[in-house]
Amino acid sequence: MSSNSVALLFPGQGSQYPGIGKDLFDNHEIVRETYGEASDVLGYDIASLSFEDPKAEIDLTRFTQPALLTHEIACYKVFSELTGNKLAPKMAAGHSLGEYAALVTAGVLSFELGLSLVKKRGELMGEFGEGEMQALMVDLESATTLAEEHYCGIAACNLPEQNVVGGRPEDLDRLAASMAEKFPRKKSARLKTEGAFHTYYMVEAARRFREILEKADFQKPNFDVLSNFTGTMHDSDLDSIRSRLFLQLFNPVLWHKNLVTAVEQGADMLIEFGGGLGKGETAGEKRPNLESIVKKTFRGSDSAPAYHAVINQQTLENTVAVFSE
Repeated sequence: MSSNSVALLFPGQGSQYPGIGKDLFDNHEIVRETYGEASDVLGYDIASLSFEDPKAEIDLTRFTQPALLTHEIACYKVFSELTGNKLAPKMAAGHSLGEYAALVTAGVLSFELGLSLVKKRGELMGEFGEGEMQALMVDLESATTLAEEHYCGIAACNLPEQNVVGGRPEDLDRLAASMAEKFPRKKSARLKTEGAFHTYYMVEAARRFREILEKADFQKPNFDVLSNFTGTMHDSDLDSIRSRLFLQLFNPVLWHKNLVTAVEQGADMLIEFGGGLGKGETAGEKRPNLESIVKKTFRGSDSAPAYHAVINQQTLENTVAVFSE
């Protein structure tokens, strides 16, 4: 099967869970090697934290981000190996933290540098950020009005009627009550995060992270990578990529625009790597984080892309089989 029109997708925080990656680690040497490399860079056993989570740390931002990046790159590496390294992506995109995985696969960041950056990014976001996040099933104009009335900010635009806001818990409580009154048929939900990411609450973390980004050794991309900040492709200029990663920290993730741009630029197949959602405790019981958003984005569209995922052993086997046809 031709892979000339494939876009790689990588999820962000919220797709972590205790046990993430264990099934792939047990079955594939390249995954074990990836986790070993990550542990060497991070200075702690990322496999133990991901699989066993003995200190209940996987939901702490400083650990969530390295754990997810490791899992996402491990999923990508094992898939590439099992398909004979023939996958030639046209582009890559990642939601928030996932943008770093996209940059690793495109060669802008080495895996080691990507881990070092997200380790520091997570530490700064956890230390200097504050607040929480709330997903609102309303249009962007309505979400913006609600946010502005309650000292909150837009954090992510995932779908035309799924927008995330961030703010202090008490402000989000008032916002949710106001929304229930104004839009009684619309739902909202508090998200499992350690701060109001991608809002003004992250400015201090971003200011400190800028110094680290400016010193990082970026390389020219091997293929296009989408920017959360603009919703369009990153420029090949490395300073521009650094700047947009800085701005990404305290501006909304334009994920819906990323997906639309990917298809407009020729992607006819999307493959999601890493993470997982669902109430089941094992990796095999998880479902892909971004699948629902992808399918809702292109529902009824004549240009709807094919979608596949590699998040655990079963989805790995299923997607490898597609490329073996």
